[in-house]
Amino acid sequence: MKNYEINSRTLAIVPVGENLTNVLEEDNEFMINMNSMKIIEKSCEFFGSSYMGRRTGTKVLTGISHKSPIIIEESTNMIYFPTTSPRLIGCIWIALDKIKEYREVNGKILVFFKNGRKIFINISYGSFDNQYLRATKLEYILRSRKKLKN
Repeated sequence: MKNYEINSRTLAIVPVGENLTNVLEEDNEFMINMNSMKIIEKSCEFFGSSYMGRRTGTKVLTGISHKSPIIIEESTNMIYFPTTSPRLIGCIWIALDKIKEYREVNGKILVFFKNGRKIFINISYGSFDNQYLRATKLEYILRSRKKLKN
């Protein structure tokens, strides 16, 4: 497969090299001949914005400017966060709303998704927890603003 847009079933975007990505969905898993950052960029564009526009939005709403969580699609609160700097080839993107829990196992993080799937990520608990909390902050602000608007 050459193209992919993140959707409501996407759990994680996991790079497997510079131009190959493993896509983990609720009921499927497959490889895409595209790097993970390009999938994020194309998904933002698919939903009417650009990655840089989404990053700027995150900075305006939260003050977060590095390793920023981003809103892929705002009407459904589709928020993803990177596990490292998005500039790094090994950066994994995780869907915030799909996480049930996460815990440290032998120096790595084991993420449990709500549908029962799980994934190991080579990152410290502190780093993952910080990224998760930053994404949660973005989600909270977004939800609060939607309530004010209604």
